[in-house]
Amino acid sequence: MRATASKTAGGGPVATGLVAAQKLGEDTAYIGVLSDDNGGRFLKEDFEKYGVNTDLIEVKKGYRSFASVLWLCADTATRTCVFDKGDLPPLTLNDAQKQAVKDAEMLMVDGNEMSAAVEAAKIAKENGTTVLYDCGGLYDGVEKLLALTDIMIPSEEFAMGHTGCNNAEEAAKALFEKYSPKVVVVTQGKRGGLLFDGKQCISYPIYPAEVVDSNGSGDVFHGAFAAAVVKGYDFEKCCHFSSAVSAIKCTGVGARESVPNFEIVKKYLKENGYVL
Repeated sequence: MRATASKTAGGGPVATGLVAAQKLGEDTAYIGVLSDDNGGRFLKEDFEKYGVNTDLIEVKKGYRSFASVLWLCADTATRTCVFDKGDLPPLTLNDAQKQAVKDAEMLMVDGNEMSAAVEAAKIAKENGTTVLYDCGGLYDGVEKLLALTDIMIPSEEFAMGHTGCNNAEEAAKALFEKYSPKVVVVTQGKRGGLLFDGKQCISYPIYPAEVVDSNGSGDVFHGAFAAAVVKGYDFEKCCHFSSAVSAIKCTGVGARESVPNFEIVKKYLKENGYVL
């Protein structure tokens, strides 16, 4: 098959979420381990390009970076992803990284570095740092991280798969009852999503967009949600804000470069009948 174009772009759930939060006006830093190969150098430089602090990244020599190849289908607005997880050793938190978690207003995790994520979440809980969990994969040990989560944002697939419930609303309530977060927000792709705060279940819409590239839209949603919480919005407003950011992102190719700034989001929401 012949492609019309190709490009290199940074990815990863929390990594892309941090870029989104930074572009929306919040200060961010990435805690992780990267290789010194071409992929690792690109990822570090990409963070720096968008203003994400890289002081807490440990660079290891001689390893192979996590990399993916994605095919985007223009006719159906769908994607196919083939990934290589590389061979980097697991992240082990050092003193500077632990202190950064203590000092942060929010810790965002995705479960890819499960052991380090659980340790960081424990530190966060002990020091008043809010924990936002991008629940995308049903990884081993996920229950430990869920139990330490304040803001739980699973996909519909994760929520139903983990709880065994038949619909998103039941799954959200089951997750809330079992793990006692502040809120559960279930993302439902083209159908928007819903939130449950222990009292009521509220749906939020997907906002209109000419979809060019949906890859990373969920990651951007989580980063936008984190930014919105830090800005002081209530959870329902956070959902609308994040849905709008994600929609705008889909109008351009690349998970990061198409993320809008805060003023563009405010204008877009107003044009679509929602005022922050």
